[in-house]
Formats: sequence, C-alpha cells, structure tokens
Amino acid sequence: MRPTRTVVLLTAGLVTLLGVPAAAAADAPATLYVNKSDANCSDTGSGAQAAPFCTISAAARIVGPGQTVRIGPGLYEEAVTVDRSGEPGKPITFAGDADHVYDAHLTKALTFSGAAHVVVRGLNATGGVKVVRSADVELDRLEVSRGMLESLVVGEGGTDVRVSRSRLKGGVRIEGGSRGTVLSRNLIYDGARSPLVVVDAPGTIVTNNTLSGYCDATVAVGGASAGSGLFNNLLYSESTSARCTSAAPRVGISVAQSAAEGTRADYNLITGHPALTTAYSWSAAAYANPAALSAATGQGAHDILTPSAEGVGQTADSPTTDSADATAPGVIPTDFSGNPTSDDPGAPSTGKDGGYLDRGADETHDYLSQVWTGIDQPWAPVGTAVPVDASSDSRWPQAMTYRADFGDGTPPVTLQRNAAGTPKATHVYASPCSCTVKVTGTNSGGVAFSAEKAAKVTPAGPLTAAVAADPLLPTSDNPIGYTRPLTLRVSTAASATPWPVQNTEIYYGDGTVDRYVASTITDHTYSAPGEYKVAVTVRDTQGAVSTATRSVKVDYARSGYVATAPFRLLDTRTAGTALQGGSPMGVTLPVGITVPDHVLSGSMAAAVLNVTVTGATEDTHLSVWPSGQPRPATSNVNVKAGGTSSNTVTVPVGADGKVSAQLNSGKAALVVDFVGYYQPGIGQRFSPIAPTRVADTRTAGGALGGGQTRTVKVAGVNGIPADATAVAFNLTGTGSTENAHVIAYADPAKRPATSNLNLEPGKDKSNQAIVPVGPDGTITLYTNTGSTHLILDAVGWYGKDAKALFTPTVPRRLADTRTTGKPAPGATTTVTGLPEGAVGAELNVTATDSTGPGFLTVYAYGTTRPGTSSLNIRPGDTVPNRVTTPVGDGGRVSVWNSHGGSTHVITDLLGYFTQG
Repeated sequence: MRPTRTVVLLTAGLVTLLGVPAAAAADAPATLYVNKSDANCSDTGSGAQAAPFCTISAAARIVGPGQTVRIGPGLYEEAVTVDRSGEPGKPITFAGDADHVYDAHLTKALTFSGAAHVVVRGLNATGGVKVVRSADVELDRLEVSRGMLESLVVGEGGTDVRVSRSRLKGGVRIEGGSRGTVLSRNLIYDGARSPLVVVDAPGTIVTNNTLSGYCDATVAVGGASAGSGLFNNLLYSESTSARCTSAAPRVGISVAQSAAEGTRADYNLITGHPALTTAYSWSAAAYANPAALSAATGQGAHDILTPSAEGVGQTADSPTTDSADATAPGVIPTDFSGNPTSDDPGAPSTGKDGGYLDRGADETHDYLSQVWTGIDQPWAPVGTAVPVDASSDSRWPQAMTYRADFGDGTPPVTLQRNAAGTPKATHVYASPCSCTVKVTGTNSGGVAFSAEKAAKVTPAGPLTAAVAADPLLPTSDNPIGYTRPLTLRVSTAASATPWPVQNTEIYYGDGTVDRYVASTITDHTYSAPGEYKVAVTVRDTQGAVSTATRSVKVDYARSGYVATAPFRLLDTRTAGTALQGGSPMGVTLPVGITVPDHVLSGSMAAAVLNVTVTGATEDTHLSVWPSGQPRPATSNVNVKAGGTSSNTVTVPVGADGKVSAQLNSGKAALVVDFVGYYQPGIGQRFSPIAPTRVADTRTAGGALGGGQTRTVKVAGVNGIPADATAVAFNLTGTGSTENAHVIAYADPAKRPATSNLNLEPGKDKSNQAIVPVGPDGTITLYTNTGSTHLILDAVGWYGKDAKALFTPTVPRRLADTRTTGKPAPGATTTVTGLPEGAVGAELNVTATDSTGPGFLTVYAYGTTRPGTSSLNIRPGDTVPNRVTTPVGDGGRVSVWNSHGGSTHVITDLLGYFTQG
C-alpha cells in the first residue's frame, strides 16, 4: 500500500521534532551478526562480529535497508517476525552460514508481515514460513517443514514473493489475493494433502519444480487465480496415502474454471500411476493425457505423461533431460543444488527452440569434480616439444573443453582431440624454467576444475656430473633423531642434467657404495676420520653417463660441553658378565630418553666417562676407543691384579652410537659412569687455567670421614667466574685408612650412585673430574668409608664466557719416554705434536717403571710451573690419569717429574681446545 500524503507529512514532522534516531544517524554497518554459540553474544549489543546477537529476533528488530544479518549455526528456539523493510536495490538480507547450508536452525515460525524488499537464504525453518501483506520477498535455499501442516503459506495480499531452490516438506499454499508469486527449482512434498494449492492468487508462476504427492491433485489452482502458469515441472503421482485429509480423486494438474482464464501450462511431466483418476482436470473437465488437454484447451501441448515414475528424473535417458522451455517465466540459471543448465550430449535437445533445459528442480549434469593432466616430457631441455594431455571424471567427456597455461608467460592454448579422442597440446619452451603447467577443464555448464603439473625445463647441453661434500653437523640437542659425528652430506644438485636422471651412484671412498640414489642430497657416516675420495656417477634417460670426484677430509668437529648429573651406565658385576682380555666390549651410549631423568641429545660427538676396572686377574690395562675403528696403541686405565683403578676418559662416539672397551689380558669387571658429552652447535666453551689449588684437607678442614660430605667453593673464586656451569679438577686422595671411593657432585641433596676416585690405604691416587657447579658456586665431596685427605686442583672451567671449543680425536700417542730416555727426578720433558692453535688439551698421561714415590705436573710449555700435581707416582705401579692442561707455543706441553724417583712418562692425546 502506498503511503498517503498525510502519512508522509506526519512522518516528516516527527523527524523534525524528535531528530534522527541515533542508530540511523551514524553509518550503519553492512553486516549484523547472530551467533548463539558465541560466549560474547548479547541481544542488547550492537550485533558486531565480536559481540553478536544471541537471537535472530534481536537483529530483525533493528536491521535496515542494505544490511545483511549473518546467522551462525545453532538451534534458535524462537519465533521470528520480520516486519521491517529494505528499499529497491537495498534489500534487508538474512543469511545462514554459506559453507554449511541449513546449519542455522529456527524451530518456530518465521513470519513476514508488512515487510518489503527482504531476502532470506540458507535457513532451516521447522516451524514453517508464512508471508502476509508483504512485497518483494525472496526465499532461497531454505529447508522448511511444519509437522503435519503446510510448510509455506503466502497470503493476505502478498506481492512478488519468490521461492527458489528450497526443500518444502509439507504442503505449500498460495492464497488470499497474493499476486505474482513465483516458485522455481523447489522440491515440494506432502503425504497428507495436495503438495501445492493456489487459491485466489492471480499470476502465480510455478516453474521447474519437482512435486511429489499422495493425495488430491499434485498441483491445484483454484479460486480467482487467473493468469497463472505451470511450466517445466516434474509431478510424481504416488500411490494414495492413508494419511490423506481429503477423499478427493487423484489428479496430476487441476485448474478450476474460476482460475482458467489466462492460465497456461506446458512442458510439464506427470508420472502415471494406477491411483491417478486422470492426468488433468481443467475447467471441471477431465483429460486423460496431454494430447486430449491440448486439443481442447491449447494447453499442455509439450507435456509428457509416463506410465510410471520408472526411468524418470536423475537417470539415464530420462524424458526430463534437455526437454523444457528455457523461455518460460520463472526460469532461473541454476538448479536446486546450484548446478548450471547443462546440455547432455547423449540426449537430444527437445526443449523449446532446441533448448536443453531440464524439467523439474534438478538439472542433469556430468558430475564433474576433478581434472587430471599428464606431461610426456616433464623434464627436458630447452627446445624440446613437450606434449600435455588432459582428462576428467565428467560423465560427458566429449563435452569437456581444456585449456593449458604452460607457466612461461605464453598465452594459454586450447587442447585439441587426437584420433583417439584424447585432448592434447604440444609446447616448446624457449628458455629454462621451473614452470607449473595448469590445465583447466570446463564442462558445457561452465563448471571448471584445474590440475597442475611441474615442468622442469633445463638448459640444453651435455650431462655433466658435479659433486659437493660438506660436514653435516647437528643444530640442536633434540633427543629424537640424531646426526652422528663424521657424517658427510653429499650433493649432486649442481650437476647439469638436461634430461631426467635415471640413476646416481655414490662411491664414498671407504668401500661403501650407494646405488640407485633418488635424491640429490645423501648423507653418509664414516667409521673413522681420514682423507677420502668421493666419486659420483650420473646416468640419464637418454643413455648419457658422467662422473665427478672430490677429495674430502673427514674429521671430528669442534664441540661445546654439556654437563649432566652423573649416572651409572654399565656395571658388569650386576650384569653377571666380565671383560675378557683380547675381546672388545661394545658400550652403547645413552641418547634420548633411555635413561630416566636424563634427557640426552641423540647427536653427541664425544662422551666423557669415568671408567673403573676392578677385580683384575692379572696386571693389565684397558683401552677405550670409538666403536667401528681399529684399537689404538694407547691405554686409559692400568690396574694390578686384584686391584681397582679408575680414570676419566673422553672418547668420540662411533658410527653405531657406541664405544669399545678392551682389556689387554686377563679378566676383570668394568664399571662405566656417564659424566657428560661434547656436541657441535650446543653446550659450553672451555677456558683452561694453570692448575690452581682450591682445596686441601691437610691444611684446612681435616680428613673427610666415611659417610660425611664436604662443601667446596669453586666458582666465583680463583679466577673462575661465578656463572661457570662446570669445573674440571684433578682430584687426589691421600692417607686413606680403608679401601673406599670418593664422589664429587653438584647438588648436595642428590648424591649420584657413581664414583670419581677409588682409594687404597698407603697409596696416593688421583683422577680428573668434570663436575657441574651446584648452589652458590659450590660442589660437594663424599667418601663412603674410612677417612681420607682430599686435594682439589682446578684446571679449567666451562661457561658462556669461556673461550675455546673442544675437538675430540681418536686416542693417539704423542710421546713415550721408554723410547727417548727416562726422566730423572726433578727433570722436565717436553711433549710436542699438539695441533697448531690449540690453547688446551685433554691428555691421558701414564707413569710407569717408577723408582720412587712422587708426582708429575703437566703445564703449558714456556710458562711457570704451578705448585700442583697432575698424577701421583708409585713404585711398582703403572698409574694413568686424564690431564687437562693449557698448551704453550708451538703446540707443546711440559711434564715435570718431582724429586721422588725416575719414571717413564707416556702421553696420549684425547682431544684439544681451540679458540673461536
């Protein structure tokens, strides 16, 4: 109804008097949001996305022209009335989630009353929909039901109401003077009444709907409904239901005499059924088939009546396919599911004027969902013809067209079908590229899908192999996975390969070969350091062969130190085994989470172990070295028959994650404690210092008694910074009253079940220990029984401000005075052969054939000898000790023999420290 001049003037006067409402004064947002599942929703808010309304009604009360109400998924248990209006070209829109149609579920009635220019899409309305006294209302993609009642009612003078692509489960009734209602591409079903009733609704258009009914007329047009139209519909007339509310006879299409004037019907399909009384009732006359109706009324000339529903609908050779009138009023471009109009190449186009629109709500289509493409030469040099083909899962492959974009900037081309019907195109690339070929397949309805394949276009030329080889170093302390020391990364990526590589062979120079290598990157772990010649042979698909070689030096990498709380790794006494002379034993080093409460890196390069030999059946010595390598001519622990001896050992990790231990002769028990490890890329640097005495119970504190502990300040004193993480010591026990052991550890509350020094009465014994720094820069000393004096000499510290990294080496002998002359008491011997640039070294120093008790002091060549000891000499004993010392000029260290007696000195290198 148009507003009167009086109403307009009155409204203008109110606006002048009261002012523009605040909501209208400001720029209204384009979108209001409703989401009852959002914890921030409120019906008193603004409806912004961050604070949506909880109910649809709240948005319906304020929405204005041009605004969209976006409704989130959820169950909305409310009745909604829309009584506000948009403007021409600026409708009010209510929309469910576009990606999840019908997830917004309204359980009570949706009513349009006095509204205009409104669009609703994507809702599930199980309380039914009613449109009254409203104009220009579009209902699209709805799921509507209302129990046993009509799902949709349009009435009370509604005009221009359009219902499309919706599932209407329950009768639809158009009534009450409504005009211009249009129903298109809907699925309409009712098992208790006529699926569609039009009464007193002139100009109603029903086009391309699928209607299923069990009662009365499948479509009934009555009352003053002149000028209506029924086109392209599919009417399923099923068997009569016991739930029918009327006993009226079954009819396909019924048009009352009062509605017949100007009403048209054509291109409909009615499925016959024994329950059907007649196909048509028109102006109170019955017509058994379309021919009879057309002869009498001029309507239904292109209607189809089938004996049954068999073979009708979305099936092959259905009479609904490509047989409708595409010019009929109410035709829309997409079907119920959103598919475009498609021409089935297997069906004749019998629609009006040769058109191929289908009858009913669903358009037959090819179900295209995927396109494939293939490249005959995906890897080829410039100038090679590169053929591309295409295919798809379309049911109508001959109706598909394909275009290929070769990814090099040239215009896309259309693929042509060869004699076998395969779409193909050939392209010649003018320059090298790593291009992506994109083929797009389009069906007759304009639906398109694409597929991509990589094309490698190489420079033209001969096959030329190239090889690069670099150390592969770990980058973290990740306990999962590992990078072993002596691992080399070999790359053939720089090879010139104009054609695909068929096979690559890599000869590593250590007797191993990788054949049929698929990747351009390969990792190889060597069992021992050394000089190796790596050779790569590449063969391509054209039969060409090329070889490249490279000499590589494989060695251990510089590493930082990771201190751990010590733990026992092996004790053959508890395992019920013994170490036999001449037979190496493999000791698996802990990695990852194999040891409770000790998460360790999988990529350690060298381990620091405290190794103890006890219960030896004869005088013997123990060697420890990386597994998989030859046993070196060095020793780590010397022990007398029946005795116990220990030493700290730094040893590289073998390629299999193990180290080997072997007695020279006899039999003994082996105890191995894990102290820490070195690894490239992580850990702390080291700063060696001239040996500095930090504790001596002979001059302070008295002997340490059995079961007692003594705390010693080690960081923040004697030049060792307060933030040092670990300190290296030479630990000496003297005056022991019993066979005992000593433990040096960080946390006084967590004494480990390990040992650092094994004591014997009447013998001065020493061993080097690396101990993490505990609370307030201290460490704790403990002995299990008897009493003993302890002397603690610091030889270096680890921390973030230290200056040197450690390079482990396979144990090798630097000096042996048994071949050069025995140092006399008070004499100094010089050890050479340490690497240039070394600022510190880890040595295994052994004293043997001593004529009297005394000690050795090891220090940097050219510096002042400190007043400390590195190991204690005992006549008749061979005594080893791990010694960490600064290195003097020329890679030299000095070894001074005290005045106790002459002794032979054997010096083995375990590793060295360099700055940087």
